[in-house]
Order: sequence, then structure tokens, then C-alpha cells
Amino acid sequence: MKLKDIGEFGWIRRIGNGCLIRPANVVRAIGDDAAAFTLPPGEVTLVTTDLLAEGVHFLRHATSGFNLGHKALAVNLSDIAAMGGTAREAFVSIAIPKDCDVDFLDDVYRGMKALARRFDVNILGGDTTHSRSGLIINITVVGSVPEAEMCRRDRAAAGDVICITGLPGESRAGLHLILNDIPAESPIGSDDFRTLFDAHVLPRPHLEEGRFLATQNGVHAAIDVSDGVSSDLGHIVRESGVGIRLYADQIPISGPLRRFCERFGFDPVPYALSGGRIMCCSAPYRPNRPKPFAGRFRRASTGPSSPSAISPTPGHPSWCWRTAAAFPSTPPAGTTSKPDRPPPCRGGDMLFPRKSRTSVGTENVPALRI
Repeated sequence: MKLKDIGEFGWIRRIGNGCLIRPANVVRAIGDDAAAFTLPPGEVTLVTTDLLAEGVHFLRHATSGFNLGHKALAVNLSDIAAMGGTAREAFVSIAIPKDCDVDFLDDVYRGMKALARRFDVNILGGDTTHSRSGLIINITVVGSVPEAEMCRRDRAAAGDVICITGLPGESRAGLHLILNDIPAESPIGSDDFRTLFDAHVLPRPHLEEGRFLATQNGVHAAIDVSDGVSSDLGHIVRESGVGIRLYADQIPISGPLRRFCERFGFDPVPYALSGGRIMCCSAPYRPNRPKPFAGRFRRASTGPSSPSAISPTPGHPSWCWRTAAAFPSTPPAGTTSKPDRPPPCRGGDMLFPRKSRTSVGTENVPALRI
């Protein structure tokens, strides 16, 4: 069955059930010219939007509608998480090609609604139109956060460490499997391929982690990593006017990703640095804080991720210590070549830079749309 068989209004009635998940603060949901809702007093409003286009961000023949719907909403929720906020309302606009079955579209909304229920996010409306090419999904999410707790890209400072809330590179490996028609249940990959595949098609937005970190004294900067750690940390470098040093032996590499790289001949460190989706935050280093901080983090998080410090910021305003053409391999004139670093954390739960001064070259790592 195609969209023309039921019409636009029939389609709206079909998808409207189950969209209002949290009635509190909602004055008017789907069914009027505009949605109406209120936000908690004393909080600032967060608005984010992401568009997924067939052939650019996904391949319709290589995904299920459920997975596509999940991912389309998840990428927006991740932006709210990176600001330390709570996601509240979502608006979905979709452009549908003639060859797209209504059953597939139903599955897309099932995926969105399932993720929305997990995080108490309402779907309060949107728009529908025809597409002359592929399927296009655009979602806008409204959230909120107490202004004093909001994390921003421009608030990293010298002496901070970078914490990662997930395992970098797994999503990129999942994309490699999809683009090369390697099934997730392939016998050559054991359970590893399924783990990597799910990391790409069913990314978990780190909303609990984001709220926990935002409420911790001293956590003040964060970013959603969608294009890769090496690429997205560059935004923090530019916005905050700092440098970031990455230590190769501190990059968290999961077992499935390491075995994947061994099988296909990739270097796991640059591979991990060039793929999302995770979240990074910046926090001041305190010698006595890592272990209790990590313990509180584990209790607050519903997922498998843990905070891993991979870098202090040297505090140099225009360079990053890595062997890339765009960044000098030696410090600029007038800067110190040995910035102070925190001592190793022994017996703790967070990983801080050890004596290794290994630099990570990322100049030849392509940026992927994931």
C-alpha cells in the first residue's frame, strides 16, 4: 500500500496514536494548526534539528524502517544530551517517494515512538509531503536545561581532561559492514559484527550521561561526536581557544572493534578517532576525584559506557599536538613544549595520560556521514 491509497489525512490519523507519551505540560498535541506546550520555569530552551536523506545518510534497502526511525530521532536526542539538557518534544517532517510502502513508514514511526517512550519525549506534530527522489526525514527536538548547568563548546579550559561516554569507532565499523554487504550475522564475525552493526543503526543517545555530567561541579563543556573524535574535538579547540593532546594508548578501543580492525587491516586508533556516535565532555582534573566520579557515573548511566579521560588541554590557543598537516608537529614560538600533565591514576576507574607521549596522526582519516 502506498501513501496515495490512504491520503495525507489518513496517514496523519494512522501515525498519531502513541505520539503523546508525557501529557504533562502539553496544552495541544497533534490535531491543531500548531502544538502548544510549556517548559519548566527557570530553564532555557534548547532546539536542535537534523535531516536524514536517502542515499546520503542511509540506504533504504540496507535498513529496516524501525532502525531508521530510531536513528533519525536518536541523532537529535544526542544533541540535547551534549548540552546537558532534557529532551521534551519532537516534530517530524517527512518527504516520501512514490515507491515507499506505507508498511515501511509505519515501521519508521514504530522505531521513533519506541525511542521516544524510553526518554519520555512527545511527538507533537510535523509535516508530510511527496519526494521526487528518495526518502527524507527531518526531526526537530525541543529540550530544556537550567542555564547554570548548560554545557557548551566554548567553555573548555587549560588543565581539563576529555571524557568519552561511549566507545568510539564502533559506528564507523558498522557502516563499513553495511557498505560492503557484510551481514551482521556473518559467521566470520561471531557476535562482534552484530555489536558493530547495532552501534551504527541503533545508536544510543546519552541523555542520562549528559544530565549527570551537567550536574557535576566543574563539567562545563561537551560536544556530540557524530563525525569522529578527531574531527569534532576541533570544534572545541576553535570555540574555546585551547589545544587538545590525544594519547594513543588512552583511546578506548572495544574488543569487537579491535578484532574488526585486525580482520580488515585497519589501525584501530585512527579508525576509532574518525567515527561517532558518542559524546565528549571536558572537566577539570582533580587528583582525588577520578574514582568516586566514575563510580557515580556508573550508577547514573543505564548503558555500558564509562568515562575515560584521554587528554588534557595544554592551553595553547591555536595548535593541537598531533602529526597532521594542519597542525604543527612542534609547538609554536613562545610556547612550552612540555605542558604540565596530571600524574597517572593508579587503581582508579578513569584512565589518565601515562608517560607515553605518542601523538595521533589523523590528517588522512576521512570524515564519514554517520
